Amino acid sequence: MNGSPKVSEDSRKKIRVWSAESYVDVGMMIALLIILVMGLVMIYSTSSYRANELYGDNWYFFKRQTIYMLAAVCVMIAISRYDYRMLLPVSKGILFSSMALQILVLVMGTASHGSARWLYIGSVGFQPSEYAKTAIIIYTAAQASMRSRELARPSVLLKVMALPLITIVLIGVENLSTAIICFAILFIVLFVGSPTVRHFVIIGLCGIAGGGLFIAFAGYRANRVKIWLAPEKYDDGYQTIQSLYAVGSGGLFGRGLGNSVQKMGFIPESHNDMIFSVICEELGIVGAVFVIVLFLVLLCRMALIAMNSRDRFGGLLVSGVMAHVAVQMLINVSVVTNTIPPTGVPMPLISYGGSSIIFILIEMGIVMSVAHGCVAAEEK
Repeated sequence: MNGSPKVSEDSRKKIRVWSAESYVDVGMMIALLIILVMGLVMIYSTSSYRANELYGDNWYFFKRQTIYMLAAVCVMIAISRYDYRMLLPVSKGILFSSMALQILVLVMGTASHGSARWLYIGSVGFQPSEYAKTAIIIYTAAQASMRSRELARPSVLLKVMALPLITIVLIGVENLSTAIICFAILFIVLFVGSPTVRHFVIIGLCGIAGGGLFIAFAGYRANRVKIWLAPEKYDDGYQTIQSLYAVGSGGLFGRGLGNSVQKMGFIPESHNDMIFSVICEELGIVGAVFVIVLFLVLLCRMALIAMNSRDRFGGLLVSGVMAHVAVQMLINVSVVTNTIPPTGVPMPLISYGGSSIIFILIEMGIVMSVAHGCVAAEEK
């Protein structure tokens, strides 16, 4: 991640608004394509019974997810053609727009599962918290690249963290799990970009304490800890128990694609937050490990792009996307296996959901733009 953290007059002249070149990181794109296709297959497998029951169409959720995915892929390709350094001067505006949307959610958002998380424009709805993850990545990477040497000073570090933390608090009021992911993104990007690490122990402890306060002041969150410790003793532990049944019954090679029993109404949200449990049931340990390996390949390819980016901003952008994908995947797998208390976090790139797939693929488009810059730098 070499190069000046600021965009000088000379470097501005070299920024190409649009690139006609078509370079992509082949390994990363193959892993991404397999994950996306596997996601569609598993969404149909997990949702067909429920879709037929609710809408009389086995393909209902599959068709909707396919539309979201195709639209997101088109946006990803378009973004990959633009120079990612164009995000630097607008990074603060992107974060402010995210904050404004989070305030709108608290004021006039539509509730889902008891929490206001959605904004609707007519019949079209989206989750601003998904946009917030992308906004925090861009803003934090921009600030950390422009103030890289100053981040060793606690006062500067706190200034850089201030706006993202406000956004995270706004998210945490209704959606603690997403707030945790956003805090992890902020923490990791600053950790990678900072010349010193001694402050991050305190930041981590403060983050844990903040999460504890959110749990303490919301009784239903504290109950989730009790459910985690003994799911069989509580009615709300039903989903956790059914998820563990699915994971355990899959064995080594699974029951076979489409043969899940638990998806037949036993596991709520089987095509969304709990999709990994059905993967374990239908494809077994082998299938579950295969999915995890695909994500590891994707993350390793992104790590190579980050290390070979032409400037610090590009490397930190890719680090933020890596943090987003890795932390969200880890939380989802941990919830499904009851390793951590239950919470609603979808499996990135696999679970059903328009907002999630669109913004993650937007981030992947930024990663592809950074990768293109690596090649361009080598060719000069």
